[in-house]
Amino acid sequence: MKKTIIIILLSMLAFDIRSIAQTLPQLSKNSIKEVIAAMTLEEKAKFVVGQGIHMPDSSSGPSIGQTQDKVQGAAGTTFAIPRLGIPSMVVSDGPAGLRIDSIRNNDHSKTYYATAWPVATLLASSWDTTLVKKVGVAFGSEVHEYGVDVLLGPGMNIQRNPLGGRNFEYYSEDPVVSGNIAAAFVKGIQSNGVGTSIKHYAANNQETDRNSVNETISERALREIYLKNFEIAVKKSNPWTVMSSYNYINGTYASENYDLLTTVLRKEWGYKGFVMTDWFGGKDAVAQMKAGNNLLMPGKPNQTQQIIDAVKNGTLDEKILNENIAGILTVMLESPAFKKFKYSNKPDLKKDAQVAREAATEGMILLKNDNNTLPLTSAKKIALFGIAGYDLIAGGTGSGDVNKAYTVSLAQGLQNAKYSLNNEMQNIYTNYITDYRTKHPKQSIIEQFRHPAPPMPEYVLDNNFITQQATSTDLAIVSIGRNAGEGNDRKIDNDFNLSDTEKTLIKNVADAFHAQNKKVIVVLNIGGVIEMASWRDEADGILLAWQPGLEGGNAITDILTGKVNPSGKLAVSFPMNYSDVPSAKNFPGKEFPEKATKNNLGMMQIPAEVTYEEGIYVGYRYYNTFNVKPAYEFGYGLSYSNFTYGNLKLSSSTFKNNITATITVTNQGKFAGKEVVEIYLSAPTNNLDKPAEELKAFGKTKLLKPGETQTLKFTLTAADLASFYTDKESWIADAGRYTIKAGASSTDIRLTTSFNLAADIVVEKVNKALAPQNNINELKSLQTKETGYINELNNFSAVGQ
Repeated sequence: MKKTIIIILLSMLAFDIRSIAQTLPQLSKNSIKEVIAAMTLEEKAKFVVGQGIHMPDSSSGPSIGQTQDKVQGAAGTTFAIPRLGIPSMVVSDGPAGLRIDSIRNNDHSKTYYATAWPVATLLASSWDTTLVKKVGVAFGSEVHEYGVDVLLGPGMNIQRNPLGGRNFEYYSEDPVVSGNIAAAFVKGIQSNGVGTSIKHYAANNQETDRNSVNETISERALREIYLKNFEIAVKKSNPWTVMSSYNYINGTYASENYDLLTTVLRKEWGYKGFVMTDWFGGKDAVAQMKAGNNLLMPGKPNQTQQIIDAVKNGTLDEKILNENIAGILTVMLESPAFKKFKYSNKPDLKKDAQVAREAATEGMILLKNDNNTLPLTSAKKIALFGIAGYDLIAGGTGSGDVNKAYTVSLAQGLQNAKYSLNNEMQNIYTNYITDYRTKHPKQSIIEQFRHPAPPMPEYVLDNNFITQQATSTDLAIVSIGRNAGEGNDRKIDNDFNLSDTEKTLIKNVADAFHAQNKKVIVVLNIGGVIEMASWRDEADGILLAWQPGLEGGNAITDILTGKVNPSGKLAVSFPMNYSDVPSAKNFPGKEFPEKATKNNLGMMQIPAEVTYEEGIYVGYRYYNTFNVKPAYEFGYGLSYSNFTYGNLKLSSSTFKNNITATITVTNQGKFAGKEVVEIYLSAPTNNLDKPAEELKAFGKTKLLKPGETQTLKFTLTAADLASFYTDKESWIADAGRYTIKAGASSTDIRLTTSFNLAADIVVEKVNKALAPQNNINELKSLQTKETGYINELNNFSAVGQ
C-alpha cells in the first residue's frame, strides 16, 4: 500500500512540475529576453561559466567544477537550465581532428576514434579553399555524429616566429592566406549544423609564458597583420564562436579587453556570435563580463560567485550579464543539443580517411627535384632511413592531438605501393622505436606541460651498414621528423637546426649512394619551419610532407610515385638561418621570475613582456623589402609539370570602386597538374612606410592536362589597396600608381601590370582602440627614387631573449 501511495505522489509531483514548466518561458517558444527574465541571478551567473573540466590525470588540487560527461574526453560543457528549455552544449578540441576519448568507462568493446586530419599548416599550403571546405565538411560530420556542438578550432594565429610551439595548428605568416583558408574551413564545418570557435583571438603567437606575457604591438601591426586574418574569417564565414587568447595585449588580458572583444570584433566587424575564453584564461571574471567575453571556460565555482557578488554590490550591471547570456542563447538555438539531435557515435571514418589522404597530397610541397629525381620510375628496392620513416608524426601534441585508430607510416605506404624495403633495417628501426617508447611512455597532457618529454633521438647507423644498403637497393629516402605542441615553444638547437646525428645521417647516406650514382630523397615530416641551407645540397630531392594526418604514409607515397603531382606551396618562409627571422631578437621576450606565481594547474606562471619591434614586417614582407634571401621563399613550390603565365589584363587602367585582373595559366609539362597563382600588390609609399609587396589574392587551377589552359580572375577592392594610418585611425588607399604582380612565389614574379588611383580613398574610419602604452621603436624602411629600400636595422634593437 505504501508503495502505491508513493507512486501516486511522485506522479502528482511530476505533473505539477510539467504544469509549472508549461507556464515558464521556454527557449525558442518565447523570446530570449523573456527566457533571461525568468532566470534567477544564480542561474545567470552559472550560465556564463562552464561546467568545469574532468582531469583524471591531475593529482594537484581539488577538482574543478562538475563536468557533465555527455561526450567523454570533450573539453567542456555549458550549464543547462531544463526548466527553461535550455540544454547543455558540448565543446571539444580539434584543430586537426576531434579530440575525444577513444575508450569510455574501460569498455573496450566499443571505440570512438576520430580522423587525424592533416595539420593546418599543410592545409594552408594547398592554397585551395575548395579543398579545405571539403575537409571541413567531412570533419564537421564527425563533430555532429559524436554529439559535439562546437569544435574548438580552427587555430589561426599568425606564424610570427618559426619557434612557435603551436605553429602546426596555424595556417600562415600571412593574414590573407590565414583568413581565407580559415573561412573555408569554418564554412565546411558549420554546414553540418555544428559550430566552430576561431582562435586564439588575438596575437597568441608564442607558448612561452602564454598566460602572463604582455605583448606590446602597434595599432598598425595589429590591424594589418594580427587582426586582419580574424576579420576576414569573421566576415566571410560567421563562426558561431570566437575564443579569446591567454596573453595581454598592450597591458590588458585579451579576455578582459573591451576594445578587442566589443569595439573591434562586434562594433567594427559586425560579429553576431559569442566569445568564450581559452581554458582558465584571464583573472577577473567581472572584467571579462564587462569586456564582452560571454562564456568563461572551462568554468570554476568561484567565478560564478564573483559574478553574483558583483551584480549584488553594483559593480556589474545586470544588463551586461543579460547581454552576454543572450549572445550564447542565440547561438544555442542552432545547436544539435537544442535540436535534440540523436547522434549515432558512428561517423564514416573510412570515407573521411580518404578525404584526409587527398588533402594531405594537395598540401605537400616539393622543395627540390634535381634532374627529375621524382617521381620514382624504375626504383623498386628502397633504403628507408630515419625513425620518422617508420613512426610517422601525424600531427602535433597537446590539445591538437587526436585519438585515432591507426597511422600509416611511410614504410607502410611504400610497401602498400609494392616497393621493397630492407627487412634488417626495418627491424633495427622498429625495435629502437619500441624500446624507446617502453622507456618513455606517453605522458598525460598535464605532465607534458610540466615536464616535456625529450624527442626520440635519431638512431645512429654504422657507416658500413649504410654502404651495404647503397649496394643492395636502388634509391635512398631519409625521413626527418619534428613535433611540438601546446605549452612549450621549440628550440634552436636540435630542433630548428638539425641535430649533428641527423646531419651526419644525411651526409653519410648521400656519400654512399652518390658513390654508386644512386639518388637520395629527404622527406620532411615536420610541423614547423627548420633550417635547410646547410644540408640541402646533399639531397637530390626534398619533399616537405608536414604532419599529414593518419593516412600520411600513403599520401607521401602518392606524391613520390607520381600518382599525385605535387601542387602545394609554402604559406610560410624558410629562412637561411634563425638569425634572419625578423622577430628573432625579441622572441619570446623578457621574463620576470621574481614575480612568479602558481597557476590553476600548479605550475609556475612567470610575468613576461615582448615588444613586436618588427611591426608589419613579418615573414616575406620583411625578406622582400629588406632584400634578405630566404632558403625557400613564401609561396614557393615545385611541380612535376611546368606552367606558363600569360595575358595579364586589367579591367581598367584607373581604379574606380574595384578592379579585376585576369590571367591565363598553361600546363606546358608532361604531367597533369595544378598551379597556384599568387597576386601581390605594390602600393605608393609617399605618405607611409610600406612593404615592397603584399599578397592580396590567390587562386588554384583545376587539374590541367598537358597543354591545357585556364583563365583565373581576381577582383581587388579599395580595402585591398588600403593601409592603416594610425594618426588618422583610418584605412586609406593612397593616390598614385599601384603595381599588380602575378607570381609563382613571392620572388618568382611572372607578369606585372599597373593602374592608377587618382585620389586618396578613406576606406574606413575606425575607433581609437588597442593602442600601446609606450612608444615602439618599430623597424621601418625608407624608399627614395635614388636609393630604393634602405634597411634601418640600427633601430632594430633586441628586447629580452
